[in-house]
Parts: sequence; structure tokens; C-alpha cells
Amino acid sequence: MKKYLFFIALAVLFSSCEKEYFEAELQSTDPFTNFEYLWSECDKKYSYFTLKNVDWIGVKSKYESKLFVGMSQDSLFNVLSAMLNELKDDHVNLVSNFKTSFYGNKYQYQQNFNWRSIVDNYISPNYMITGAFKHNFLDSNQLGYIRLATFSEVINENQLNYILSKYKNTKGIILDLRENGGGKIENAYKLLRRFIGEETIVQYTRIKTGAEHNNFSNPKSVSLKPYNGIKYTKKVVVLIDAGTFSAASLFALNTKAFSNITLLGNKTGGGLGMPNGGQLPNGWYYRFSVTQTLDLQQSPNQENGVTPDIEVQIDWNNLNKDEVLEEAINQF
Repeated sequence: MKKYLFFIALAVLFSSCEKEYFEAELQSTDPFTNFEYLWSECDKKYSYFTLKNVDWIGVKSKYESKLFVGMSQDSLFNVLSAMLNELKDDHVNLVSNFKTSFYGNKYQYQQNFNWRSIVDNYISPNYMITGAFKHNFLDSNQLGYIRLATFSEVINENQLNYILSKYKNTKGIILDLRENGGGKIENAYKLLRRFIGEETIVQYTRIKTGAEHNNFSNPKSVSLKPYNGIKYTKKVVVLIDAGTFSAASLFALNTKAFSNITLLGNKTGGGLGMPNGGQLPNGWYYRFSVTQTLDLQQSPNQENGVTPDIEVQIDWNNLNKDEVLEEAINQF
């Protein structure tokens, strides 16, 4: 449990930007100064250069050539954000008082979720709402369908007790995390603990510790203990896609340690590294991943997307059917 609490503390630490304010004599709107500062901070602290095979020196040369004296703040923002987007990581952002940059990984893939199709053809408009969860019975009440679109909202034990009690007599549960953009990691762990019967190592983590791209701390295991109360340890199928990001992608990765859970859909959008950042000389804020989350083999590869056990794509020519949900039903 201490390892779990350590990781939660780490998440809280890195989920907020490091408030790095500049003394008056260090403040600058000069495009070259701000470019060099941002490039250098990423070079020393970003955690996935090697995995993503990014030539950061080449990136510097490419975008530094676009700078010029007297360029507008909007033009500078476009150059800096384009440079950051070379990392293809939605935990990498630049924030000014007029714009926020993001990569948009999920838009690189075909969408694999349509809520209206599920409501109209599977769970009816009379589905139940419990906090952030939308849910109902499926397959003549033999299965429970639970939709969770975000981990950002409050998830408390009373909500989970109510939902899992409702479906305790089913053959299994389908947990739909498609298009779940993440949120609070503690919420992901709170839910995961309801699906295990014994303490389980679910991942490893390591932190960037030096200026070289491969300088990291030794991997530290993260384990979860089962909730001391209402649990559901029968079969669970978790639905994922490219919109399953950050805490939701971490949830998917952790289920690889559970024998009773199957991942189904498309690979996730990643976002397994904890973001941290600071302030540029001109006052803009930045953040990027400074840790690596490792799978049970202590590999960082699933940052490029947690892979499903069964890959399925919906057919957008027939919105009366959700092939991903249909295949999930067929697993029971």
C-alpha cells in the first residue's frame, strides 16, 4: 500500500506546474531567448525522447530557422507549439494568455465510439446515472454496462458500492472507457481496487534524474490492494480507443495484471508519463512528461498506446450497431 500511496503523491506533485517565476532582469520577450529556454528545458527533462525516436537536435535546427527579430507573439507561439508537437504527446502543452497548444493524438485515428448508438440500440434512454457513471443492464440482464467518460469528476466509494451491488448477479461487466481523456489517477486506482482479490503489482515507474535523455531513477513497483468491501471479481471487459488517455490509459495498462479483465477495441492514446513544467521568460507556461510508467516487463513501450487483447473497429456505415460492444458481449 505504501508503494501505491507513493505513486499517488508523485501524481499530485507532477500534475501541477512548477511555479517558476523569473526575476525582472531575466524576463524577456525575445523570441530567441524563449526558444532556447524551452528547447533546453525539454532536452534536459522530457522522458520519452528515446522511445519516440525524436532527433531533438534536428528539431532545434528546423524550428530555430523560423525565428526572426520582431516576430509577433502569435508567430512565436506557433513556432514553439509546432516544435513541441514533434514529441506527439498530449501531456506536452504550451499555454499563453491567448492560446493553448496540444498535439491531438486521438485525431490521428478513426473514431471508435458513438454514444447515441449505444443509447438507441443497447441501454435505452432510461439508463441510470450515478455520479460520473452511466449504466444499465445488457443482454437480458445477464451483463452490466458501465460508461465512464472521465476520471476528473468525483468518484466515491458509495457510488461504487451502489453500482457493483446492482450488477453483482450478472455474468460480467463491460466497462466503457472509450474517449475517456483521463483525470485524477487516484480515481483510476479507486476503481481498479474493486476488481482484484489480492494485492497485485500493476506497473513500475521511474523519474528523469539527469540531463542525458536516458538518465532515470531505478524502476519502482506500484502495487494495489483489493478494496476491503464490495468488489466484483468476475469477468470484466474494458473498452478502449485512441481517446482513452492519461489516467484512463494508465487504468488500461494496469488491467494487464488482472486475469479477470480483457481489453477490447483500439490501442489507447498513451499519456502515461507524469507532466510537469514551468514558465518561460515571456510569462507563458509549458509542461511535458518527466516520468515513465513501465509495464510489468519494465518497458515504457505502451506510452505509444496500450494495446487491446482483442482489436475491433466500429462500422460507421451502420450506426444501429456497435461492433466493439457486440464483441464485448460475445466474450461472456
